[in-house]
Amino acid sequence: MGKSFTTRDGYQLLHDGCVELSRIEHTGIRVDRGQLKKNKSELAEAIEDTKNNMHNSGVWRTWRKRFGKNSNLNSRKQFSEVLDSMGYVIEARTAKGAPKMDEESLSNLDIPFVRDFVDLMKFEKTMNTYILAIERGLDTRSRLHPVFNLHTVQTYRSSSDSPNFQNMPVRDKRLADYIRTLFVASPGCLLLENDFKGIEVSVSACYHKDPNFISYITTPGKDMHRDMAAQLYMLEPGDVSKEARYGAKNKFVFPQFYGDYYVSCARSLWDWIGKGELKGPDGQPLKKHLQKKGIRKLGACNPDERPVSGTFEKHVQKVENDFWNNRFMQYGRWKKDWFQQYLRKGYFDMLSGFRVLGDYNRKQVCNYPVQGSAFHCLLWSLIQVNRKLRKYKMRSRIVGQIHDSMISDVRIEELHNFLCIMDETTTVELRKHFQWLSVPLEIECEVCPEGGSWNDKREVVFKDRAFEIPGSPGKFTRRQDRFLSKLNQSNK
Repeated sequence: MGKSFTTRDGYQLLHDGCVELSRIEHTGIRVDRGQLKKNKSELAEAIEDTKNNMHNSGVWRTWRKRFGKNSNLNSRKQFSEVLDSMGYVIEARTAKGAPKMDEESLSNLDIPFVRDFVDLMKFEKTMNTYILAIERGLDTRSRLHPVFNLHTVQTYRSSSDSPNFQNMPVRDKRLADYIRTLFVASPGCLLLENDFKGIEVSVSACYHKDPNFISYITTPGKDMHRDMAAQLYMLEPGDVSKEARYGAKNKFVFPQFYGDYYVSCARSLWDWIGKGELKGPDGQPLKKHLQKKGIRKLGACNPDERPVSGTFEKHVQKVENDFWNNRFMQYGRWKKDWFQQYLRKGYFDMLSGFRVLGDYNRKQVCNYPVQGSAFHCLLWSLIQVNRKLRKYKMRSRIVGQIHDSMISDVRIEELHNFLCIMDETTTVELRKHFQWLSVPLEIECEVCPEGGSWNDKREVVFKDRAFEIPGSPGKFTRRQDRFLSKLNQSNK
């Protein structure tokens, strides 16, 4: 599979990116060794306790009878056979027809042993992939130096290894507590994370230019995820809860954008009704509300069978059809036309200056240009911010990067000026450089309190182009224009 650059600017972006990422790798991020030792001990204890619980279970006795001395708690294949022999069915299947043994598939079985099995998988991965790898990678100054690559990912995004800094647990609070509490600021600094808000959504609009889609992301008060939750769960927009909106966003909208379809979306949305404890407008369980609307059950969700009227699956199919052929009709047409152009030419061009050659499926052809161009917005911003920090002889440093966010070690006395640089670079200068960015971009900031860890980050509030950190003893309320005017003068 080949790749080639289409523009000199594209080559220059990767060249400059490699240089700046190498600087970030060299700087490294500080780790609290005492916390590492404590978390390692607690996690080892959690692993041992979980194994003991499982060994005392009747399921383990069945397991031992079936596999004898070859019994292995870490074998997912053995466990799937044990569950099958006990009459438990895992509906989700792999492409080869084997039962899926991942966390999402197993979470539908409300059995203590299964919950312990899932916990054990997560605990052992956290120990081996993160805790031990972090411990091995520390230098004499207690700094970790993850590697960031620009040459290993087909989407033209970055990757990370030694260890993988871009996959540190965050959604699972227990695992995040074990890992993110390890990362702390240098003395006299605060850890700051700057995250592009919905950048892949915004960049996709630069490709398909769907007017209704653009209206959603540029008009205050309009909420795509709320409106989709109302349609999917047959609610009025005012009755959509935070949990229902989350379900629509993560179980339908984003999966649809990335090429999923109604069969798996219906199953995920239906499961979320129970997991998210969704309610109808009268406070009753949402499934009762759906029954009143004629939705009696989920449906087979079998891609080889047509969905049946009166099922949630059929309803989601209708919503999907409306989503692409009515609500976002131009976006849906772009996906078809874009793929057909690729089939004719054998390549596709990214807005950020790269021609991508090779054999790709429909999902990849439609997703890769969006993901790659979105990351290039982050990469260009990172390069500029890092250069400015050196130019203005600031002591703050970028110490990590995760696709659409930067993690920085910021001197407390430089915090306001750092935020000014970050805001100006990402929301003003970036759009001047990438003139194809036809929609505004927004950067969100979270800062860890003094003495806290990456796990304790708090939102930085922007008001009238001033910055305030809730709970901070200091309020950074100077107008950024004052600092930026100094920067502009020095540039002259």
